[in-house]
Amino acid sequence: MQANEPLNASQASVAEVFKTFLILGLTSFGGPVAHIAYFRKELIVRRGWLGEAQFSELLAICQFIPGPASSQLGFALGLLRAGWLGAVAAFLAFTLPSVLLLLAFVYALPVLSGPMAELAIHGLKLLACVVVADAVLAMAKKLCPDLYRQGLALLAASTLLLLDTSWAQIVVIVAGAVAGMLFCRVTGDEVSAESGAAIRLPYGRGLGLTLFAVFLSLLFILAWAPSELGLYSLAQAFYNAGAMVFGGGHVVLPLLEESVVASGWLTSEAFLAGYGAAQAVPGPLFSFAAYLGAMIPTAYGPWLEVLTAVFFIFLPGFLLLAAALPLWRSIAHNPLAANAVAGVNAVVVGVLAAALYDPIVISSIITWLDVVIVAVGFAQLALWRLSPMYVLLWCVLASLLPVWW
Repeated sequence: MQANEPLNASQASVAEVFKTFLILGLTSFGGPVAHIAYFRKELIVRRGWLGEAQFSELLAICQFIPGPASSQLGFALGLLRAGWLGAVAAFLAFTLPSVLLLLAFVYALPVLSGPMAELAIHGLKLLACVVVADAVLAMAKKLCPDLYRQGLALLAASTLLLLDTSWAQIVVIVAGAVAGMLFCRVTGDEVSAESGAAIRLPYGRGLGLTLFAVFLSLLFILAWAPSELGLYSLAQAFYNAGAMVFGGGHVVLPLLEESVVASGWLTSEAFLAGYGAAQAVPGPLFSFAAYLGAMIPTAYGPWLEVLTAVFFIFLPGFLLLAAALPLWRSIAHNPLAANAVAGVNAVVVGVLAAALYDPIVISSIITWLDVVIVAVGFAQLALWRLSPMYVLLWCVLASLLPVWW
């Protein structure tokens, strides 16, 4: 098959998709943007699975809707390459390595005791501070190019810091969509995707609309979860978080923090230590849900909790993607929709900025040494473009300096 030919599910096996994405899941460090670069190099340049135009259009769809963009892109590529089983294979293979590594971190925590272990975990919290600060800066440059959207981001951050309610983030995001439709004016360059790509789906608009109805139904049903901790309330927390993630995987941080820390299910220290560990593993950042599922105590056992957390945090993004694929042509260039997304994206920058301050900065940066560690780590990541692995080593080793002295 030539690189510019349309995809045909019969030309590929599910095993091929699983093997390809397992390699990507083991080697794709660096976050969603880096994942997309890995996908392009492996699937377009090396394997010729699809052409640049097809890849660009799929990427535009994944960035247009809520959810983890790189995982959604992998799901779509698996779907187009080998049908529904290919989509599941791509998701499992890309996600499994990071899930297993984070579970290994959970089981290692009981033996991590003493001053050195506490300082090492503190280093992971500082790593989370560095990574989120870099994400805020990068997203602000891309998603807030004008004064109006910069003002939306600032207003959203201020609102969330002043209002300490579970629905504040959802209300702010919805308000951002309305404000975007009313006042944002997105240019053609910001919303255009390469045209002319032939994307062949194994289903049509009817199933797409059905999947969108399933997404909305689950959102409504899970809204009535009981307040006591259990699998149902876990499903609600992770499904709602996955359904409201606009602008990249890092945005899931404040949504999950509100669900699992503010509710008392997990301490802020344990939450941020796991988030820091999630930066050090390859694959999707949403795998952080596996760590949370294993750490949150319920009567059902950690493995069932892990499966519930991981399944429900990815499910809404995949339902929306599968629903959007057959409908994309009719809405891709709708100016009103593009303006709404621009407003939401600007607000998302403010949501993440608020989360950077509370809980990350106020619970992580305690001494002047912490300030220095974070500043150097930020320079490594944002200025010198070093791998997150090097930043991880710096934050952890530098945090151990008080023991060595």
